Amino acid sequence: MTKDQDFSKFSLLDLFSMEVKAQVIVLNDRLLALESKPQPQEELAALMRAAHSIKGAAKIVQLDAVVILAHVMEDCFVAAQEGRITLSTAHIDVLLQGVDMLVQIAEACDGNPEPSLPEDGSIQSLVSAIANILQPQNTPALSSNIATVEVPTTLITEPTTAPKLEEHLGVWGKSDPGQMSIAPPLPQPPSPTLEPATTPLPVLPAIEKADTMQNRAVRVSAENLNRLMGLAGESLVETKWLETFSDSLLKAKASQSNLSSLLDRLHELLGDHHLTRQIEEQLGMARQTATECRQLLSDRHNELELFCQRSANLADRLYRQAIATHMCPFTDGGQGFPRMVRDLGRQLGKRVKLEIIGKSTLVDRDILERLEAPLTHVLRNAIDHGIESPEERLAVGKPEEGTIRIEVIHRAGMLSITVADDGRGIELEFLRQEVVRKKLTHAEMAAHLTEAELMEFLFLPGFSTAQSVTEISGRGVGLDVAHSTIREVGGTLRAVSSPGKGMTFYLQLPLTLSVIRTLLVEIAGEPYAFALARIDQLVMLPKSEVALSENQPFFMLNDRSVGLISAHQVFDLPTRAVNPDFLSVIVISDRLSCYGLVVDKFLTECSLVVRPLDPRLGKVPNISAAALMDDGSTVLIVDVEDIVRSIAKLLSSGQLSQVNQSHQQAANKNYKRILVVDDSITVREMERKLLENNGYKVEVAVNGMDGWNAIRSTDYDLVITDIDMPRMNGFELTSQIKTHGKLKNKPVIIVSYKDREEDRLQGLEVGADYYLTKSSFQDRTLLKAVIDLIGEA
Repeated sequence: MTKDQDFSKFSLLDLFSMEVKAQVIVLNDRLLALESKPQPQEELAALMRAAHSIKGAAKIVQLDAVVILAHVMEDCFVAAQEGRITLSTAHIDVLLQGVDMLVQIAEACDGNPEPSLPEDGSIQSLVSAIANILQPQNTPALSSNIATVEVPTTLITEPTTAPKLEEHLGVWGKSDPGQMSIAPPLPQPPSPTLEPATTPLPVLPAIEKADTMQNRAVRVSAENLNRLMGLAGESLVETKWLETFSDSLLKAKASQSNLSSLLDRLHELLGDHHLTRQIEEQLGMARQTATECRQLLSDRHNELELFCQRSANLADRLYRQAIATHMCPFTDGGQGFPRMVRDLGRQLGKRVKLEIIGKSTLVDRDILERLEAPLTHVLRNAIDHGIESPEERLAVGKPEEGTIRIEVIHRAGMLSITVADDGRGIELEFLRQEVVRKKLTHAEMAAHLTEAELMEFLFLPGFSTAQSVTEISGRGVGLDVAHSTIREVGGTLRAVSSPGKGMTFYLQLPLTLSVIRTLLVEIAGEPYAFALARIDQLVMLPKSEVALSENQPFFMLNDRSVGLISAHQVFDLPTRAVNPDFLSVIVISDRLSCYGLVVDKFLTECSLVVRPLDPRLGKVPNISAAALMDDGSTVLIVDVEDIVRSIAKLLSSGQLSQVNQSHQQAANKNYKRILVVDDSITVREMERKLLENNGYKVEVAVNGMDGWNAIRSTDYDLVITDIDMPRMNGFELTSQIKTHGKLKNKPVIIVSYKDREEDRLQGLEVGADYYLTKSSFQDRTLLKAVIDLIGEA
């Protein structure tokens, strides 16, 4: 349900639910912190405020049982602050059960005008158990099931200080949750221990608190958010059209300049002859008109250039902001992990603490939602299999308390998550024997498996190293589910073991599912996009290395046989008429198979805004989504998982076609054009003569701006530029070229007198393909670089 900022659309129960959920995060975090801090005054103060806020919100919606539950929890925190009691681990267990009860009630109230709330008896038992903490001589026993909110009978006593619900509680649901008036004050319980000795905090109305929360976050439906992402992407694409229009004006300006030159030449030719006065006047008017048109075009082009820059900047900011709305801190999805680790460790008789590094790292909401299950399985596996019992840890010289560390960081354009424990790890020889025992491979093959290959068996369905099946693990399901889920979102999962020291799981995922980094390829004259995260390797394969086995083409890659198949056959497209000496191969795989998909050409890498296909189309074979290119054209995004299945089906049917049949080579261009940009006439002429003597067609520009205008109005195969030039230096020119939608693939060589390492690095950072010094004129270095980039003339 879409929620906006108009609070009139929220019921009081909705606001109460929002308030409780916000405060429960504080309660969980601070209660867990109590176990590790000897002087937890700050935590106790935060706990008291959270319980007090819940009590105030509950009074407004007339949920008397919640008022009493929050009140008795607040009393415990106040007593701990004053030193009258010390909260032990067993006490914290009971208080956490109270938190669970509050969560259950809040979820029941969310969007429900008549919530179905827990029975009075279960809440009364919990209130009694918490009130019992206030008696220093009473230490509650540990519940056998931490996850439940039911309190064992050993915890249920009837101290005289425990408030009873039946004394103050009417029937659930009798109060009108939508009524805006505040309920009359509740009668206070008779026990003096239920009211803090310190001055009580003022009750915060639920509406005021919800207003603060609403300023931090607004609920928006996924459909609306995806539509916003799509529109932002389209606006970015539309601004690219302005560049084309600007380029056309530049060409018109060049034509106008040519016209002026022709008029000047005509005047010179006619100057030797006697002209009539009428011809003189007409020729003068033509020259004046041409000058005015040139000036008008120049002014309008400059204005359009400025507008293009502002429009592109605005569209880019909108696009980035739209992406940001789809991101949230990792901690938003990992709030329950510390509590889960603590409770599961207690259940298994182990002491375990969880450290999360990078809580504020931004993660795509869709990815974060899907990460919960994989990370839960990895954490449960670490606690059950990895972390030893306190006695075992002390025996091997480790701290009694085990540690699990989650580190979240953006690295190399990807989301990197590391989950490491300091437990026992896994012995590789033991794992090798388990693989053979489960008949997953024979002993001879297992003996040659590398560590990485052995660890991959942990992610197979049904594989487990546990000796017995328990409620927590042993069925071989957890890591398989984690691996499959992460692969579905285009990520990878691998494990590394350090026997005796611990186990580490490395998760690598795309930063967002809304924008993906892709490789564009050409198949049958059309572009297709492959997510980079799903590509194992790119290979330019000589045809001579293609072999046949049982009529199936293959090649060897890292001592492994990789089957080849044409993308034309997989997509059922017409075969091409050109077959170069090298095949462009994309190596893709799933857990069991690896294939080489032959495409016509590698085009470029680019980031694409993912647009879902119309659901009326159903599942389109081998395609997952679509996107818009910079020029507004549509490109299809390939579903690699589906591609692998399609290849396997073709192989099983025996209908595989060959990939190296001979065809006539395509004709090459007659000549190759190079633009030389340098403000030194000596250098320009030296480079021009060198290149023209080797068969290239060369044009020159006297500065960076002149070169930039020439590049956009004429098609060149290569640009060679100096650095220090007026109006626009070589670094700026290179950056303009490499960030331009249609020019970014044009190779650039920087040639400069500067030979400092920082200058060289700056040149390469802005996108230059080569950085050479002008001493290269004395040998064939420059010519070799030109041939390397665009071939011989």
